[in-house]
Amino acid sequence: MNLALEEARTAAARGEVPIGAVLVDGDGNVLAQAGNRSEERSDPTAHAEMEVIRQACAARGEQRLPDCALYVTLEPCPMCATAISFARLARLYYGAADSKGGGVEHGPRIFHQPTCHHRPELYPGIGEDAAATLLRDFFQERR
Repeated sequence: MNLALEEARTAAARGEVPIGAVLVDGDGNVLAQAGNRSEERSDPTAHAEMEVIRQACAARGEQRLPDCALYVTLEPCPMCATAISFARLARLYYGAADSKGGGVEHGPRIFHQPTCHHRPELYPGIGEDAAATLLRDFFQERR
């Protein structure tokens, strides 16, 4: 999670919402790491989670990553939660909960839907305080 937090700080320095993600394989090797790039790319899908899933799938030449775990600083949104399911990620670790935009334990709760074909193991609250502080500080500076 420390690498994901560092990616979030780097994203904030670029003016992006400070969310970072790291994708690791079953042996703990980092396959991809990224922060949000939606502003930079003018792309609403350039969330940190989407970036690392795309990078890891491209590197492996596969669309599924069943032995992998994703670490992300904020509860994934519905789009990212769906991508996590489609990629068949084994585990999801996330920091701060997102009561407004989350799609895992809040909002549509993607993994609890009967149409969801794959549900990763969930580990919420990892590095929660640091992730929440980073987000809170980022938005306070912009007000």
